[in-house]
This record gives sequence, structure tokens and C-alpha cells, in this order.
Amino acid sequence: MTDPLPEDQRLAELSSKAYEHPADRAATAALKSIPMLDQVVRKLIEFGYERALRQVFMGGSVKLGSDQLPEVWAAHRAALARLDIAEIPELYLTQFPVTNAAAIGSERPMVVVYSRTVEAFDEHELRTVLGHEAGHILSDHVLYRTALMILLSVSGLGRMPFFAGLPLLAVKLALLEWFRAAELSADRAATLVNRDPLVTCRTLMVIAGGMPSRKLDLDAFIRQAAAYQEWEPGWDKLARIRIELGQTHAFPVKRVSEVMKWVRSGEYDRIVAGEYVRRGDPLDVRAEAGDAADFYAERFRAIFRDAGAGVTKAGEQVGAAAEKIGEWLRTNRD
Repeated sequence: MTDPLPEDQRLAELSSKAYEHPADRAATAALKSIPMLDQVVRKLIEFGYERALRQVFMGGSVKLGSDQLPEVWAAHRAALARLDIAEIPELYLTQFPVTNAAAIGSERPMVVVYSRTVEAFDEHELRTVLGHEAGHILSDHVLYRTALMILLSVSGLGRMPFFAGLPLLAVKLALLEWFRAAELSADRAATLVNRDPLVTCRTLMVIAGGMPSRKLDLDAFIRQAAAYQEWEPGWDKLARIRIELGQTHAFPVKRVSEVMKWVRSGEYDRIVAGEYVRRGDPLDVRAEAGDAADFYAERFRAIFRDAGAGVTKAGEQVGAAAEKIGEWLRTNRD
């Protein structure tokens, strides 16, 4: 894991737009359309909690580097290099009995790895976790996650000028959808780092079970993921969907299915072969914001179609709400 990264494996000038999930891309474009939001939220992050958190981790965690868990530090650097991220965020190890990690901050991001993560993952899985966090950093997800929390917590949201006419239930559903989609985007980035979709699936299995992958069966977990996705339409599936709609993270089995769906689409192979959007390439932000209407309307209609004919009317109502989101985006994106 300490071997240097071959230059031919670096995805030079990779743009996050190359791997982002459609819901992530559309919602991010919508947020970018709100005047001054980026600048305001960046300052809130910097002064509101980023500096304080940096002090907390510096005082209560272990800062990693070439002289402290050098193999983890090398994996961190390799993950960033593969996505062609030049600045190396600080890396901290903190005591926590969960197999996970987190990217924090916007102006000067840092990555926090939980102690259980280093213990439970093998070297390829650990690089996958760090690649996932590198994907969050490249996509600037920390900024927009904070923006969403602010937007959802503001009193009188519907009376604010740039939210006029926006149905609050619909926007909450859409924003939670974005939270989950951001994780799917980061899973894709992790797969570009490890260059093996099955390693990503294996890593998600460890996150789900909390045990080292050598004690688990990946084939059985992938079959479990397929069974989850292929569950027959009906009220059981509707109950599941109700749970999913209120979560910030999709279930690990669903994330496995999404990774494999992305790989089967050919997008993964195209990026690895060098066909991808690069930083600085012209992007049509207006078009991406407008695409949110189609994406969310179809997404929610599909959810209720899946649940069965008995909830067709509910599906139509949520689909209509999603269309209102798209209409609002088109009229407010300037």
C-alpha cells in the first residue's frame, strides 16, 4: 500500500461531474443557482464550525502522517492522487467503534478515520474508504450538505424570496434524496480509486456487518443485494421506501446495487479509459438545474409504481410535487 501510484493510473484533471450520480448533479446545480449561497455558506462553515472542529480533532485525536500510521497516510495520499487532488487534507484517527470515516470542512477539508475502520478493513478496503472521502472533497459535498441543513432549518423557509412557491414537503424529500445521492457519487469515486468494483462491494459489506471481510462471503452479500432490489412490488416495498425516504444514507445493499448498475452502464470503463469530463470543461448549469424536474418526477413516480397499484394516487401527488420543484428551479435559477 506504500508503493507510489503509477502516473498512468492518475485521472488527470478529473471533474466530479464525470462520476456524480444524476440526483447529486441536478441538486448541486439547483443549489448553485441560488445567488450568493456558496459564499455565505462557506463563511458559515469556516467560522461556525470548521475551525472549532479542527481544534477538537487536534486536541482529542491522533494526526496521521509519514511518522504516524504511515501505511494509512500513504493510502490517503494514493486515493487523492488517483482523483488528481493536489492539496492533501489533514488526516485524523479518532476513537469510535464504527467502521466509517468522514470528510469535514470546505476551505481546508480534513478527513477523520474511525479507529474501528483501520482495524476492520484490509489495505484495499481502507483505500476504498479514503477514496470515498476524497470523492466527497472533490465534489464539495461538505459545502452543500451544510447548505441543505441551513436551508431546512431556516424559520419561515417558504417566505424567503428564493423559495417562494416551493412546496416544503417536496423540497425536504428532494434534499434527502440528494444526501443519499451524494453517497452514491462518493462510492463511484471510491471505485475509480480502487479500480475494482468488487472491492467497493466488499467494503460496503464490512460497513454493513462490522466484521472483517475474510470472515464474510461477498457472493452471498451480492445475492442479498439483488434480492433486496428484486423484492416483489407491494406494501412491504412501500414500507421500505418510507424508511428510505427519511434516511441520509442508502442501505449498504442498495449502494452495492447502484455501484454495479453504474459499472454495467459502461461509465466506469469509459472514465478509466480516459473519456471523462475534465475540470475547466464548459458546463451548462442551467440545463443541469432543469434536468432536476425530470429526474425527481420519474424517481418518485417509480417509487410508487414499485409499491403497487394501490398507491397510484399518492405517486401522482408526489410526482406532481417533484414537477413543481423543477418548475421552481427553471424560474429561479438566474
